[in-house]
Amino acid sequence: MTGLGWLDIIIIVFAALVAIGIGLYFLNRWATRRYSQQQDMVAKNKQAASIYVIDKKHDKAANVQGLPKMVVDNLPKTAKVAKMYFVKAKVGPQIITLMADKNTYSALDVKKTFQVELAGIYIVSVKGAKSAFEVKEAKKAKERKKKEAEKQTKNAK
Repeated sequence: MTGLGWLDIIIIVFAALVAIGIGLYFLNRWATRRYSQQQDMVAKNKQAASIYVIDKKHDKAANVQGLPKMVVDNLPKTAKVAKMYFVKAKVGPQIITLMADKNTYSALDVKKTFQVELAGIYIVSVKGAKSAFEVKEAKKAKERKKKEAEKQTKNAK
């Protein structure tokens, strides 16, 4: 009896790669479908609100105070371990801990009032505030103008 030949090894590796590819394809389809369902639910439940941002944190859900126990219990295991973006804000007469994604979190400043769209305790979007990308671009443009002005003053001397 002989061992496995090169052709046999190549066939086994190819079959394993095909199986992994098929598995990833179906996993992607499932995740896309679930994401679209979540986005539909968020779109149906979002409401406009005015909030005053008191504090911002990037921390694990278990470490954040003021988050409802029911929310912490219903989080998936991966979300409990991962760091998320939290905003402590005054919505009307109540002080509430809200969740946000990275872009909306970076658009919010502490000790300022914003018009936002909320879906439960999730901040969907910020109205009238610049995103982090827009802020960076504005800073770069300002620095370029400053350097050009310095060059012109040096050339004028």
